[in-house]
Amino acid sequence: MCDPTTPHAHCPPLARRGFLRLAALGGSAALLGPASALAGGRAKALMLSCMDYRLVDDLVTLMQGMGLHDNYDHVVLAGASLGVVSDKFETWHETFWQHLAVARQLHHIEEVIVIDHRDCGAYRLALGEAALATPEQETEMHTLALREFALRVAARHPELRVSGYLMALDGTAEEIAVMAA
Repeated sequence: MCDPTTPHAHCPPLARRGFLRLAALGGSAALLGPASALAGGRAKALMLSCMDYRLVDDLVTLMQGMGLHDNYDHVVLAGASLGVVSDKFETWHETFWQHLAVARQLHHIEEVIVIDHRDCGAYRLALGEAALATPEQETEMHTLALREFALRVAARHPELRVSGYLMALDGTAEEIAVMAA
């Protein structure tokens, strides 16, 4: 059987070209179609979280506990807030801002919720072990990144609220004041 999605598949030339032509037309139609073809509706928030597989279910539980079941968009970057503010991950910054713009355009979000977590490998890669040597230092590093993230969102989108959280590996989360008093 011919599977035109498999590289180097042994398909008749027309089958592969036909698939690619249909895929291209479908992609173009989605991009160039009328505004009514865009995903509609509203979502209350955009959640930015880390990619850590250990916390996927806990993130959903936290958002449901906030009353946001099926009412948020989700962007994933290693390090969450750090992925948007650290020079170590500079190429990711624009990706986040583009996602935020799409969430605002399509779903009219009102808030950005960023959830960092303890024992984060991205923080270790970017900041080094010494910066995270104690729980207090780890909290401080996350607080600094979350606050910088909130400042950057406020500079571009002052109409959006920003909430920051630091999640433990047991799924509990503490809110971090992202706007310094």
